[in-house]
Amino acid sequence: MTLRMSERRTSIIGAFLVALGPVSMALYTPAMPELVRAFASSEAAIKMTLSLYFGGFAFAQLVSGTLSDVIGRRPATLIFMAIYLAGSLMAAFAPSVAVLLAGRLVQGIGASVGMTVARAIVRDQFTGTTAARIMNMIGMMLALGPAVSPTLGGIALGLFGWQSIFFLMVGFAAMACFTVQFFMAETVTPDRGKGHLKPILAAYRELLSDSRFVSSTLVIAGAVGALYAWATMLPFVLISEVGLTPTEFGVGMLMQSGLFFSGTVTVRLLMRRFTPQALVPAGLNFIGMASLILAFTMHALSPSFLAVMVPIGLYAFGIAFVMPYMMTAAMAPFPHIAGTASAMMGFIQMGSGLLGGALAALVGAPALALGTIIPGFGVISIASYVWYCRTVRLRPLTVPASSEEALREAAE
Repeated sequence: MTLRMSERRTSIIGAFLVALGPVSMALYTPAMPELVRAFASSEAAIKMTLSLYFGGFAFAQLVSGTLSDVIGRRPATLIFMAIYLAGSLMAAFAPSVAVLLAGRLVQGIGASVGMTVARAIVRDQFTGTTAARIMNMIGMMLALGPAVSPTLGGIALGLFGWQSIFFLMVGFAAMACFTVQFFMAETVTPDRGKGHLKPILAAYRELLSDSRFVSSTLVIAGAVGALYAWATMLPFVLISEVGLTPTEFGVGMLMQSGLFFSGTVTVRLLMRRFTPQALVPAGLNFIGMASLILAFTMHALSPSFLAVMVPIGLYAFGIAFVMPYMMTAAMAPFPHIAGTASAMMGFIQMGSGLLGGALAALVGAPALALGTIIPGFGVISIASYVWYCRTVRLRPLTVPASSEEALREAAE
C-alpha cells in the first residue's frame, strides 16, 4: 500500500471536506424563523429546505462515492464542489422560497462529496489504529460542524442578515476548491470499469449483504443521525418554546460543541492506552443515559435550556467515543470499493437524520418529537452494536493479505 499523503495532511484535508456537509446543514438553522418572515412563508416550507438538503446530500453520496472510484478522488471532489458553489449562490440571491428550496437541494448534492471522499482517502492509505486516529479528527469535524455552525450563523444573522449565511458558504466552497487543487493528492487509481451499472449494483449488494458493514453503519446512524435529526428540532424548541433569540440560540449551542470537543480530546488521550474498540461501550453508555434523561425531561417537564441541552451535550460526548472505531470497522473489509462503501455509509447515516426530521414534522410538537425520536436513535445505536459484536465473533474483519496485520490491530 503506497502512502500518498501524510497522516497529518490526510487528517486536515479530510476534516475540512467532511465539515462542509454538516456546516451547510446547520449554519442557517438560527435563521429559520427569520426566513419564515422574510419570505412571508410558512414554517413547514422553511423546514422543507432542510429536508431537501438532507435528501440531496443523502442520495447524491451514492453517486459521488462511486464516481470517485471511477474517475479519482480529486476530479470528483472538484466537480461536486462546483455544484455546491452554484447552490450557495442560488440560495444567497433567492427571490422566493421556491428558488431557496432549489438552491438548498443543489447545495446538498454538491456537499455530499466531502463526506464520501474524506473517508475514502483514509481507507485508501491507512488501516488500524492510524486510521482510527484520523477518523477521530474527521469525526470531530463531522459532529463539531453542526454544533458550532448555529453559533456562527446566529452571529452572522444578527449582524448582517440571512443572506450573509449563504455568502459564508460561498467562501467555504472557494476554500475547498483551492485546498483540493493544490494540497490534496490522488489516493486511488481510477477504474472506469466500476462506472458500469453491473459492477455498481454488485458493489452495493456486497455491502448490504455483509452484516459487519450493516451493523457497524447502523451504530453510526443511531449516533450521528441523531445530531442531524435534532438540528431540525432544536431551533423551534429553544427559540419558539423556550424563548431564546437567534443569537442566544447560537451561543447556547456551544454547550453541545464544547462537550463533543471534550469527548474527542478524551478519546485521543485514551487511545494511547486503549484500543479504539474498547472505547465504544463507554460512548454507548453516555448515549443511553442521555436518551433516558431527554425522554424524561421532554415528557415530564416544561422545556428549558438546561432540560434540553444537558442530555443533548451528554449524547454528543458519547458520539465522540463511538465514531473512530465504528467508521474504521465499517470500511475495513472493502479496500477495493472504498468510495462506494463510504457513500453507502453516509447515505444510511444522513438518511436516518432525514427520517428523524420527517418524523418530527409528523409529530408536530417540537419538544415531544425531541423527547421521543432522539432516544429512539440511542436505542438503535446500542442494539446495533450488540449485533455487530455477535457478527464479528462469527466473521472477523479480514481483507487481502497485504492489509491483514493492520486490520488485526483495528479489530483488537
